Amino acid sequence: MPTFQTLQIKKLTLDLENPRIRRFIEKYGKAPTAEQISLALGVGSPDEGQSGPTFYSLKESIRTNGGVIHPIIVNKTANNKYIVIEGNTRVAIYKEFEEQKVKGKWKEIPAIVYENLMPQAIDAIRLQAHLVGPRDWDPYSKAKYLNYLRNSEHLTMPQIIDYCGGKKHEVENYVAAYNDMEKFYRPILDSDDEFDSTRFSAFIEVQKANIRSKILEAGFDLTSFSKWVHNQLIYPLSTVRQLPQILSNPEAKEIFLKDGAKEAMKVIDIGGDVSLQNANIEALASVLYKKLSSLPLDEFKEMKKDLGKQKVVALFSLEEELGDTCKMLRDED
Repeated sequence: MPTFQTLQIKKLTLDLENPRIRRFIEKYGKAPTAEQISLALGVGSPDEGQSGPTFYSLKESIRTNGGVIHPIIVNKTANNKYIVIEGNTRVAIYKEFEEQKVKGKWKEIPAIVYENLMPQAIDAIRLQAHLVGPRDWDPYSKAKYLNYLRNSEHLTMPQIIDYCGGKKHEVENYVAAYNDMEKFYRPILDSDDEFDSTRFSAFIEVQKANIRSKILEAGFDLTSFSKWVHNQLIYPLSTVRQLPQILSNPEAKEIFLKDGAKEAMKVIDIGGDVSLQNANIEALASVLYKKLSSLPLDEFKEMKKDLGKQKVVALFSLEEELGDTCKMLRDED
């Protein structure tokens, strides 16, 4: 059973398997200094990420309150090392405050201490704390860790799903997107310094069948897609969802390959009907429902003959967007 203890900061060892630290040491070497680890965790930067509290706000909260609210989680190993499983950022902040002689008590930190945890138990704690917890890792780091569990540690998908709360499709997409990014995006870069993990959301979107198939049907592949992402032809990244419509429209496709998705979408409208553009969701949904429910069989058969027609592609794009929106509405917080 774990015990609650107050541990000296100098006894703690930061977790080098933490995805944010691990990604950093893979790039800069296997023996990072304390300063480099702090940099990997976000020390000194105003914003750690877009999900959860920023590093700056966490740091200021700890300074104001004179300590942490939630204890860190530590694994005491057989050789009496105290490895920080959850709370590396908080420990780094304490160390920085102690070094800078910030007013307060920074030599000790409250901790929940386990002893000789098996790797699988450590994985479960990390996943609960960061994949379904309030302070997420960035999406790329999540995906990297899920891929590691699946393909290096060979955990079964049901095991990973159990840790993550049962969202199988999300986990599968994260792993697939991570592998696509490594296989197709990284090789097109001149150096690893150009690798931008914030582009990960584009690779999540391209897992959708209608987007992926339209790219291939248009004579492109995922290397092409990676170049579009890198060269910011797909900007903002959410415009990935419009690729089926863009690639199905010759004029939009030409503009896209030259000036990007945002410009291409300007030639794909809804017939210039201002009244439709200003209509509310209820009205649009009602009209579309009636239109589809009374669709003549001959028109349906004609559409089915050519799935590349603009109105068919528009329906497929709507299907993806509507499905995502309804799923988010139904999901419990």
